[in-house]
Amino acid sequence: MRTSVRRAVWAGVAAVVVAAAVPVAAAFGAGTVTATFAAASDWGTGHEVRVTVTNGSSAALSTWRIEFDLPSGTTMGSFWDADVTRTGDHYVAVKKSWMGPLNPGASVSWGYNGTGPYRAPLNCTINGASCSTGTTPTNPPTGNPTSTPTNPPTSNPTNPPTNPPTGGKKLIGYFAEWGVYARNYHVKNIHTSGSAAKLTHILYAFGNTTGGRCTIGDSYADYEKAYTAADSVDGVADTWDQPLRGNFNQLRKLKRMYPHLKVIYSIGGWTWSGGFTQAAQNPAAFAESCYQMVEDPRWADVFDGIDIDWEYPNACGLSCDASGPNAFKNVMAALRSRFGSSALVTAAITADGSNGGKIDATDYAGAANSVNWFMPMTYDYFGAFAPQGPTAPHSPLTSYAGIPTAGFNSDAAIQKLKSKGIPASKLLLGIGFYGRGWSGVTQEAPGGSATGAAPGTYEQGIEDYKVLKNTCPANRTIGGTAYAKCGSNWWSYDTPSTIGGKMSYANGQGLGGGFFWELSGDTSNGELISAMKNGLG
Repeated sequence: MRTSVRRAVWAGVAAVVVAAAVPVAAAFGAGTVTATFAAASDWGTGHEVRVTVTNGSSAALSTWRIEFDLPSGTTMGSFWDADVTRTGDHYVAVKKSWMGPLNPGASVSWGYNGTGPYRAPLNCTINGASCSTGTTPTNPPTGNPTSTPTNPPTSNPTNPPTNPPTGGKKLIGYFAEWGVYARNYHVKNIHTSGSAAKLTHILYAFGNTTGGRCTIGDSYADYEKAYTAADSVDGVADTWDQPLRGNFNQLRKLKRMYPHLKVIYSIGGWTWSGGFTQAAQNPAAFAESCYQMVEDPRWADVFDGIDIDWEYPNACGLSCDASGPNAFKNVMAALRSRFGSSALVTAAITADGSNGGKIDATDYAGAANSVNWFMPMTYDYFGAFAPQGPTAPHSPLTSYAGIPTAGFNSDAAIQKLKSKGIPASKLLLGIGFYGRGWSGVTQEAPGGSATGAAPGTYEQGIEDYKVLKNTCPANRTIGGTAYAKCGSNWWSYDTPSTIGGKMSYANGQGLGGGFFWELSGDTSNGELISAMKNGLG
């Protein structure tokens, strides 16, 4: 089932979001299994409902089936996290096939949008017993719980049938909030490229760390930008008075289309990591500020947890931190405590595998019990931030003769992290969907000198894969990644072929999957994410 910190806040939020005059909830009990209908929002001509099934029994519930009628004049439009069929005003909702058993004391939620003002459902039953007076049957009703009525509703274009990625491996991609500007990359593109069906998680980058607190990074892109029908995930334009717009609302729509997909709010990054130093001085206050931001009632249903991208604790990135080796561990423990066990708490971390390097500067292993997984950023090892070179692939999987810095490769980082006691299943391998390049290069093989950064579309020395595959096709490999010299420019980047090798490595090492930076660098049909998906199996 989908676990999320949302569950804890829905009951408290519904009454706040919906006007007091609206009957916001109707609870129906079937013995110790209950179904609660709550209006999350109501705007008169329509409403959003959250339905929560809670197993109060002492045994796991293998399946659930809710039947109910909607009052005349009220109809269900889109729905998510349940399979719903309809005959007239009668609706049947059953558990998604990919959801596991509902454990004792646990809850699972699904939702729908309806027409007209919210009105409580009628004639509710759960697993065949009356919701108001019955008891839960020892066994669910016989027959096929997912059987379809004679006249099912017409297909819903905003909720295409999807299955979560198979194999149990995580495939996680960053969505950069600023991509909606010059890059013209929107949440809709995650759908149209076919990437949403392959991803397990999206990391939304970034929230800021102003004053040692979690703060919104770009309010316009995040929740203010109005989307036209053409640019919207579901083809429905934003209205001037709707309570949530921008990327957050588009992500909400995307999750309704792909119910297996989870979204994590990523905080920090290269530019905004400076505030972590102050955050580490009072981890509990920092965690509280993050919780209040991520679980803001306006978008609490969008996010399934928080990711910390601190570059770098007790070491130097854009600025230097001297908080000590325990600072990161303490911050992650405070976040886990505040967000609770059901939320995702993750971290993007250094991939510096050198002796005495950034991994050694921080007690990452001590934070392992607080996080669901780590994402060592196994890219950007080398690039034109050293403008004279030597040229080197920015994301080598393994070392090679002549590598400029020992330990600057993916395998060195993975082995060092594992040696410190971090379970392999909590480590993901990072892939860059871009290349780094130099100009003024005369030598084709790595190790040549340069005069500066190669031209890039948005930034010197860096370019998207979708551009490089055409302008400078990679024709050589070294250290498990690819490179090419085109004229006097020298570029290194991963291709579908080298990504396949890296995913094979991840599988062989028992890693939890892979992640990448970032979605807009891929082709319009998702070549690189397809290579990751196929490689992970």
